[in-house]
Amino acid sequence: MQINVTGLTKTFKVNKKKEGLRGSIKGLFAREYRIAEAVKGINFSIDEGECIGFIGPNGAGKTTTIKMLTGLIYPTEGDAKILGHTPWKRENDFRRQISLVMGNKFQLWWDLPAIESFDLQRKIYDIERNDYRNRLEELCTILDVTKLTHVPVRNLSLGERMKMELIASLLHNPKILFLDEPTIGLDITSQKSIRKFLKDINEKHKTTIIMTSHYMDDIESVCDRLLLISDGKIIYDGSKEKLANKFADEIILNVRFSQPIAEEDLMKLAFSVKFNADGCTLKVSKSEYLNTIHNLLNSGKVRDLNINSVPLEHIVEKCYLQKEEIS
Repeated sequence: MQINVTGLTKTFKVNKKKEGLRGSIKGLFAREYRIAEAVKGINFSIDEGECIGFIGPNGAGKTTTIKMLTGLIYPTEGDAKILGHTPWKRENDFRRQISLVMGNKFQLWWDLPAIESFDLQRKIYDIERNDYRNRLEELCTILDVTKLTHVPVRNLSLGERMKMELIASLLHNPKILFLDEPTIGLDITSQKSIRKFLKDINEKHKTTIIMTSHYMDDIESVCDRLLLISDGKIIYDGSKEKLANKFADEIILNVRFSQPIAEEDLMKLAFSVKFNADGCTLKVSKSEYLNTIHNLLNSGKVRDLNINSVPLEHIVEKCYLQKEEIS
């Protein structure tokens, strides 16, 4: 077991600012505070090589938890063991085995080529030169940025910079990679490239990945297991499939017709019908979808039919609304 979290809690002392000029002046001399609970006694464990999607709405406690697990902030209560270390002690041996990439913060030198920052990482982590060269070549090849390493970072696109950030974070071959919104603001092509890269790194090197993201495509493409946090509490810990089976009570059918079909006839087969350029999308209950397919095919007007499950983001949204622990 690489990560074991027990009763991890974090509270913050927040200033209660009063309205108006009088309230602001009064606050200078007699401040009032309230206690905000960001994380409320969470428990979970993670084994080597797992890809974890750590998701939840804004303010749920995701980033706060990541910061505690990487030792950036101290918890108020509870304990965590990462590779046998207490993260907030920030021991050198611990820091050499993890890496953190935050989508809204950059570690590379802005005015220098990325290769200069990579060489600095080599010296910080005391990476042997041959290992450094081999690792750098491997990472740059996978991400297709070999020709860009000598370009000043400020001249790179956002997607290219994020690829360089990932390379810098993986040069020392960490056992655990923490990612906080790694594809935020990136175009679709860059997002897909980074997702594939992360999956490749996990499969080849057994790197454990813990990722937060509001893009469900990130989670669906990279992660096998989900940790859902809401209002500072873990409400679900398990596979995507298990969650889908519990909350996906509908099936989506994408149908193209060889002949026109009346809308009222389709409404008899589904509880939702949406027409598009060359067909329609039907939403049907999971218990009735086989009968619906049978009736559609018997009409003799179907040219093509695809069966799709409900998107993960819709399933997760239902979980957020429930806000209770899901077994």
